[in-house]
Amino acid sequence: MGNTWFGVAACVDQASIGVVEKWGRFYGLAPPGLHFFNPLAGECLAGVLSTRVRSLDVRIETKTKDNVFVQLLCSIQYRVIKENADDAFYELHNPKEQIQAYVFDVVRALVPRLTIDELFEQKGEVAKSVLDELEKVMGAYGYSIEHILLVDIIPDAAVRRAMNEINAAQKLQLASVYKGEAEKVLLVKKAEAEAEAKYLGGIGVAKQRQAITDGLRENILNFSHKVEGTSAREVMDLIMVTQYFDTIKDLGNSSKNTTVFIPHGPGHVRDISEQIRNGMMEAASGQAP
Repeated sequence: MGNTWFGVAACVDQASIGVVEKWGRFYGLAPPGLHFFNPLAGECLAGVLSTRVRSLDVRIETKTKDNVFVQLLCSIQYRVIKENADDAFYELHNPKEQIQAYVFDVVRALVPRLTIDELFEQKGEVAKSVLDELEKVMGAYGYSIEHILLVDIIPDAAVRRAMNEINAAQKLQLASVYKGEAEKVLLVKKAEAEAEAKYLGGIGVAKQRQAITDGLRENILNFSHKVEGTSAREVMDLIMVTQYFDTIKDLGNSSKNTTVFIPHGPGHVRDISEQIRNGMMEAASGQAP
């Protein structure tokens, strides 16, 4: 519904306030409802102001401390103060232009002190500074500033591309660091695993050789006790020849093996037994105190 008045009567809608004049001078405020005036006494309803919250979007272009041109979109919510509606009616002809001018002034004084990164981080402080300044100024004209929101910060397109490239390069650098650390860990773990495998393999070989040595010693002792007149060397030669022929037999039974034969014969077995015997004697002499 709109506000209506007919000479001696007027109806002021809810969320509105009427301004009453008498002989051209401010006489009083008319709250929502039906009001009667005396035209003979010079009374009339000069105008009606809405007390609803209004919104004003202001787009500002300015430059930051690091010479980056940006556009800022501010949204200002304001309303008429009912008690001071006469100031709002008589003092300002165009409140939107007044608010916009003060927003331009405050933002262009504050933003050049900040870098582009600081502006993004401190946009709440920028909005608060604009709010504080507008409250002091517009309050004297009968307007209350409810909220100010810094809705958007839009750098130049070239600056946005550069910022995205910088961010991408930093992410790639960080990814390379993490990848290098991961590869380092894998190499270290692999080296530790190889060292552990070689260590365990060495222990296994040592135990195997110890078991072979113990078995040969036991066989030699048993054979010497059971067959009188045989020496340990003869028994050792017999065991080596037996193992030699067992190996030849195994190679012959396996058709899938690829085998390289070298000159060999029973005489070579004796030479091998001599080498083994000498090695065992040298090891035993080395352990002797």
